[in-house]
Amino acid sequence: MTTGYFITGASGFIGKRLVRKILAREDTVVYFLSRAAGARGEKQRAALLDYWGVDDKRAVAVAGDLTQPELGVSAADRRKLSGKIAHFVHLAAVYDLKASAEEQQATNIEGTRNTVQFANAIKAGRFHCVSSIAAAGMYEGVWREDMFDEAENLEHPYFATKHESEGIARRECAMPWRVYRPGLVVGDSKTGEMDKIDGPYYFFKLIQKMRKYLPSWMPAIGIEGGRINIVPVDYVVDAMDHIMHLEKGDGKAYHLTDPNPHRVGDVLNIFCKAAHAPRMEMRINAALFGFIPRGVKKSIMSLTPARRIRNAVMKDLGLPEDMMQFVNYPTRFDARETEKALKGTGIACPNLETYAWVLWDYWERHLDPDLLIDRSLKGKVRGKVVMITGGSSGIGLAAAKKIIEAGATVIIVARDAEKLAAAHAEIEACAKNGGKVFTYSADVGDENACAEFAATVNNKHGGVDILVNNAGRSIRRAIENSQGRFHDFERTMHVNYFGALRVTLAFLPGMTKKRRGQVINISSIGVLTNAPRFSAYVASKAALDAFTRCAASEYADTGVKFTTINMPLVKTPMIAPTKIYNNVPTLTPEEAADMIVEAIVYEPVRIATRLGVFGEVLHALTPRIAQIVMNTSFRMFPDSDAAKGKDGAARPAEPTADQVAFQQLLKGIHF
Repeated sequence: MTTGYFITGASGFIGKRLVRKILAREDTVVYFLSRAAGARGEKQRAALLDYWGVDDKRAVAVAGDLTQPELGVSAADRRKLSGKIAHFVHLAAVYDLKASAEEQQATNIEGTRNTVQFANAIKAGRFHCVSSIAAAGMYEGVWREDMFDEAENLEHPYFATKHESEGIARRECAMPWRVYRPGLVVGDSKTGEMDKIDGPYYFFKLIQKMRKYLPSWMPAIGIEGGRINIVPVDYVVDAMDHIMHLEKGDGKAYHLTDPNPHRVGDVLNIFCKAAHAPRMEMRINAALFGFIPRGVKKSIMSLTPARRIRNAVMKDLGLPEDMMQFVNYPTRFDARETEKALKGTGIACPNLETYAWVLWDYWERHLDPDLLIDRSLKGKVRGKVVMITGGSSGIGLAAAKKIIEAGATVIIVARDAEKLAAAHAEIEACAKNGGKVFTYSADVGDENACAEFAATVNNKHGGVDILVNNAGRSIRRAIENSQGRFHDFERTMHVNYFGALRVTLAFLPGMTKKRRGQVINISSIGVLTNAPRFSAYVASKAALDAFTRCAASEYADTGVKFTTINMPLVKTPMIAPTKIYNNVPTLTPEEAADMIVEAIVYEPVRIATRLGVFGEVLHALTPRIAQIVMNTSFRMFPDSDAAKGKDGAARPAEPTADQVAFQQLLKGIHF
């Protein structure tokens, strides 16, 4: 004899897996509510049948609408289904904290009422209502499966509508009913498959950013809060499929929850481990914020700077505005009825630590919001004007080749006309997608020359969309050998700071007028690590960093972005005179150019290596230790003979074992 099922929400994350599980049973037919009409609806239904591996005789679409009385199902379909449905499963609902109160009211409450009316009308045998642990509200203590009216703190629309929808099923069903309350449902514990971002996934972007900017071994600061009950979708489906077919068990609620839930801080660290990101070893208990009077919080958020900062951070991390109020979730869930029903079946909720890496891997490959944004260089620069100073060799030349290949109009500026001509030919050979190259011979350190070429660029090209201040000068000389060489400091400042400043100020007005643009300043890792022997160079780059920070604050609301790249040591003609660097691990110009591409594509405030960031943190937290490390390098790697003012410099000696080890440990730092 064929057993009939009717499912609402069959195309949803839990629904389509439950239907597949049901259809795996012999002699079953599933009727499912289908709202989509026309070609789109046909395509969706065909995809579901393919997923379930059956034809339309075993999985039958029934046209209807959750928002209509009795689901808007036609009288003919109601007559056809009457008395044929043994199990009616109501899964359709809003499971999203970001959804509006109106949407949750219409779907969760009115949708459930319409569903129960329809189930009553067709005389279904048993009603299975998929509720949520949210039906408990923010209950203080242990919430048992036989509790319902005891729910507390239901102010949030998600909690309120989930509680009321379960109440409708309890009060208005004319048939036996069973209620299922899953915890926070995440992806499949075996495949990681998930269809949306919610629950713990909201924090994945933060974890990803931590991994990018901090070494995995560096302890980070996090938060602590209540226990978060997380369950994988495969456990929920397996448990529901078993419990709904038991002969006894009507009039009860079943908690499909983790019997050993983790606290917020532990959950975050489990996913940090899965992502190979720094662990949040130091945690601030979010309960402390509960002592701040609501009026004080409201007053702070009424301040424009506080509100803008909050909105920017939440948007950048993809967090719902009211996410933080759930960090101190106070409810624990007793699941003895569920455990009793599942005893001996082998169906149990796995520990989050055993499958967190699967969830992370699937999210990063399929759900990361950045995957949906055009993050290609072509998408950012095609048809735009990109200027690179110091573009005739090294980093600038390598970057120009990549950028013109993406279809940009590339302008390179340098002093040497012969090198410019050679660079023009190299760059032009890489031109694709309509890319063009123009060269200008000018000394950015010369005020008049800089003003003249800037005026030409503004007149001929309509200004610049992206400016890369790459031209620079470096001097490696200890301060003790710089006595009487004040011009070393003057000429590095003249090019590295004043030169970049002249070019930037020349093109900022045009960017501001168009309300778009980006200034990328090539700084140095030495600014973060305070490298010895580079006092002149680091000071000039530090000045540029400071200007960039100030300018970024002033132009934050104009559409003009500023990015600083704290570049590690790169093998370019600029470092060629320092023979000791022949044995030091360095970046290639192409690798450095990739950092410029990253700056253009993502428009971050800063790009720095993990070692550079660690050096900055070390100097901030333990300056004495940082000084010892840098002084060790200072004494280990002496000035060259040229820096000491000696003529006919001898060939440098082979590096010692200590020097090699130090170079490898602090790869990219200037010595």
